[in-house]
Formats: sequence, structure tokens, C-alpha cells
Amino acid sequence: MRTWRDSVADGEYDVLVLGAGSGGYACALRAAQLGLSVGLVEKGNLGGTCLHVGCIPTKALLHAAEVADSAREAGQFGVSATFDGIDMAGVNAYKDKVVDRLFKGLTGLIRSRGITVIEGTGTLTGPREVTVDGMAHTGKAVVLASGSYSRSLPGLDIDGERIITSEQALRLDRVPASAIVLGGGVIGCEFASVWKSFGSDVTIVEALPRLVAAEDEASSKALERAFRKRRIDFRTATSYKSVKVTDTGVAVTVEGAKDGESVIEAEVLLVAVGRGPSTAGLGYEEQGIAMERGFVLTDERCRTNVEGVYAVGDIVPGLQLAHRGFQQGIFVAEEIAGFDPRPVDDAGIPRVTYSHPEIASVGLDEATARELHGDAVTTITYDLGGNGKSQILQTQGFVKLVGLTDGPVLGVHMVGDRVGELIGEAQLIYNWEAHADDVAPLVHAHPTQNEALGEAHLALAGKPLHAHS
Repeated sequence: MRTWRDSVADGEYDVLVLGAGSGGYACALRAAQLGLSVGLVEKGNLGGTCLHVGCIPTKALLHAAEVADSAREAGQFGVSATFDGIDMAGVNAYKDKVVDRLFKGLTGLIRSRGITVIEGTGTLTGPREVTVDGMAHTGKAVVLASGSYSRSLPGLDIDGERIITSEQALRLDRVPASAIVLGGGVIGCEFASVWKSFGSDVTIVEALPRLVAAEDEASSKALERAFRKRRIDFRTATSYKSVKVTDTGVAVTVEGAKDGESVIEAEVLLVAVGRGPSTAGLGYEEQGIAMERGFVLTDERCRTNVEGVYAVGDIVPGLQLAHRGFQQGIFVAEEIAGFDPRPVDDAGIPRVTYSHPEIASVGLDEATARELHGDAVTTITYDLGGNGKSQILQTQGFVKLVGLTDGPVLGVHMVGDRVGELIGEAQLIYNWEAHADDVAPLVHAHPTQNEALGEAHLALAGKPLHAHS
């Protein structure tokens, strides 16, 4: 195994990574930790979408929104407080401070591991070659980790002012008086939640029959009930037709399955219809990499069809989540080093929507489980109304378990404020193929929301202590 200096001296890295987002930098850090020489190509800031224009700043806004709600609703807890509005300059300063601190930490970590950062736009110019600003760099193994971008719809042009993406929404210097959110998935629901807490009038337009359609149907219904209570308007089974920029904002024409065609007006239109793979113009197809709709095709070990070339993160079909890319990056580094690691199972990856209330899940939803296992599937739903800590927090929701009769738990689905913090235990239950009887005897601290997981498994094991449905 060559040292960093040896590999740099002869012009070839052991691992050459194209893209320094969650997947790319995780691969670089783990490879360096294993003694491999690493070149890391990045045209922007280390950390990629998640750190700079995705997960971290979005969740900072969501926390600010939670603080706003707490101030607005302080009276119900016997606290005298007034809500005087949102100072977006202050909110953005707080958000940027969080991002900057994490960015500085990551930059220092990359430097301390002896990883060579190659700044600029990289293009794959050979099976093991990436060219950056006219200079070729080679690796014994190349890892493609070029990330994703905010998609739009055909004919829907983003102007950055009235019609914006999530990246531009994060930089707004004001709270829009009204907003239309095109797309009721994770990103759309999170921004709708933030803007409503900040005082905006929000309407979500979703073409599919329900919000967060990738989640269990019960979770979608719970979120829709909560959004109605918060007076967030949403129109499901409604397609976008066109948009016109007006003197005061935008006029969006939509067509609903029941209501026909109508026009919605607002100050801004947020286009949140998903993210596409950032692969165009990077030389992947020219070098024979198998592609489909812009995504890089790989096997379960993240290998492309070209020997020695791997791909991780959002450019690989599947869940577009930072922690998926992060784990794939670690996997690939260990694969290259000859450790024969266990492949990453998409179904075992935790999923969280950080709206108010939150949705968290891992494993199979009920519909998928029944497709696979039929009548052998059993479910239980534990209402958070029976959980002391949830009542203290004044949140509603549930823990729903999908399992096999006399078999393992196949899926865990949760709705309620802060349930994202419970997903750690839930993913261990799923990934270790635990049965309800394995979890039921475990002691959960009281009073915590974590108890709800324990109570749900008691119920699934046939010994419910509190009300459930």
C-alpha cells in the first residue's frame, strides 16, 4: 500500500474522487484513514449540497420556525411572551453561522488527513483519469460523486426572484407574504412548514394523490391533517399547467382531478419537484459509463460497468439522501481497500421529513409489505396520546409498526414533533431483523418519546399496556 507522498510523486492516486459532497468527502476521509492516497476534486465548497444549500441550512430554518411557534404559543405553557415577527437578516446570520462552522471543521479535517483537494470542474477523460482545468489526474480507482441539482418542469423557467428553487429560497432576505410550493415531497413540505411558521400564506400543489407519497399512507394522512390544522392549503392530484409573472408575484394555472382548471396567485413560486443527477457534460457517457435518465448505473457494490470506476450518492438511482451517500462513500473506500464490506441496503436507510410535525420511517410501508408477504403481514399503531413526553411537548402523532406474524419487524413509521430523533433505534430494529418479542423487554427511559417505540413493540408482541389501534 503506497503512502500519500509516493502516489503524489508518481502522479497517480490510489483513490481519485470527483465531487466533495457527503458521498465524496466520506469516501476520501475513510480511504485516507485506511492509508490510501486520495485526490478530491471539487468545483465549489467542500461539503456539497447538503452542507451549503440543503440539509443543514434547511434544518436551521426549521429550528428557527420552531422557535417562532414556541414564542407564538408560549401562553399555553404559562409563559408570558410576545411574537413580534421574523428578522430574516438575523435568521440568515444564524443559519450561515451554523454552515460556516461545519464547513471550517470539514476543511480542517480534510487537510489534516493529507487529502489533496483539487479545485475546479472535473471531467472524466479516461477510465481512470479526471481532467481539471486542462490538467489530468489519475487514480487506480475513480469514484464519481458529482451530486444533484434542483429540477424544474419543461417550460418552467427559474428566474431566481419570483420563481425560485430551494437554493434561492434559502437566500431570501424577506418572508414572502404568500407562496405557492410546487411539489408536496420532502423539500416542498419542509419549506411550506417553515414559511407558515414565519407567517406566510402557503399553498402546496402536488400531482400525486397525497403529500409525501413515498411514505406510508397513514403518515401522509397524518401530515395532511396537521397541515389543515395549521391552515396550510394543499391541493393533491393537481397538475401544474403554466405560470405568469405579475406585478405583485406569480399567477399559477393548475388543473385538479376534481376541481378542473384554476389560477392561484402568490408572491413567489417555489419549484420543489425533486432533484436530478449532476452528470451532464462530465464525460461519463463518453467514457462508456452505463447511464439511465442521467443517473449512473451501478451494482449493489457501487461498481459501474467500467472496471475501477465507482459511483455514490445522488447520481445513483435510489434514495437521494445525504446519509445514504455518506455511507456509500465509506463502503466504497473499504471496498477499494479490500475489506469486503456489507453493501448498503436502501430499505434500511432512515428517512425523515423535518416539517411540523416530523415524519420518520425505515423499512417497508404497509402496502409494499403486503405486496411481498400478503396476509402474513400484521400492523400496530400506537398513538402518541398515550405517551407522556409527547403530551408535555403538545404533539400528536403515532408509531406504526409493520411486521410479519411470528416474524421480524419490516417497517417503522412515525409522525410527531421530534420523532426524527427516534429513528436511530428504529433502524437498528429493522436492520437487525428484530422481532417484536426482541424489543418488547428492552427498557425505555420515562418520560421520553422513545417509550412510544417500546409500547408499540409491546403491542405488536401481544401485550399492549396502553390504548392502541
